[in-house]
Amino acid sequence: MSEPTEANESVEPTGGSAVERHVRVVLVDDHRMFRTGVQAEIGRTEQTGVEVVGEAADVDQAVTVITATRPEVVLLDVHLPGGGGVEVLRRCAPLMADAEQPVRFLALSVSDAAEDVIGVIRGGARGYVTKTITGTDLVDSVFRVQDGDAVFSPRLAGFVLDAFASTDAPPVDEDLDRLTQREREVLRLIARGYAYKEIAKQLFISVKTVESHVSAVLRKLQLSNRHELTRWATARRLV
Repeated sequence: MSEPTEANESVEPTGGSAVERHVRVVLVDDHRMFRTGVQAEIGRTEQTGVEVVGEAADVDQAVTVITATRPEVVLLDVHLPGGGGVEVLRRCAPLMADAEQPVRFLALSVSDAAEDVIGVIRGGARGYVTKTITGTDLVDSVFRVQDGDAVFSPRLAGFVLDAFASTDAPPVDEDLDRLTQREREVLRLIARGYAYKEIAKQLFISVKTVESHVSAVLRKLQLSNRHELTRWATARRLV
């Protein structure tokens, strides 16, 4: 799912000296090349103050690494094998609630879909930024989250506030909540008319894996075919 960051702006040292602030970070993303890029962009500790203390590619790895390293901030992808970012948040809830040494989460994802954003914020993440963010802004966002601030990419902040402040905010969709983050993504692409091969290419998975996800979605939603699935998704404005 994940796509390489579009950020071209490098993080430059200030005044040529080491920075005074320091934050320990874990990177959670299912694409090694993306993690390597983020590490190279922000992980130059003497210049940025960011120390990358661990990486993970799926939910189980993430929980293990986060528990072992107890970072101040986790950069968390939304779509991960094993249940997605929401599952990581659920399993790390005691760490987030630690009054003395809280672990805070900042979602870093290619997705700007409302259900993805609201899902991780409800799960306890302190913010959500997209992968078009520059290295400089990402470092700033990490330190702000460390301080307890809420951080959002500008385009996302409005509807996040609306969703939580409005008295007529949409209720939790129990049917949708049965799906994993990856299943939701496949569902959305199927509803948009993508062929299995196109979905596989876009999500960097095999056609057989796409077929498995579609079968799981149909079973969980008690639907018979992709036409019913498309109608179901359209009715919920997921397309």
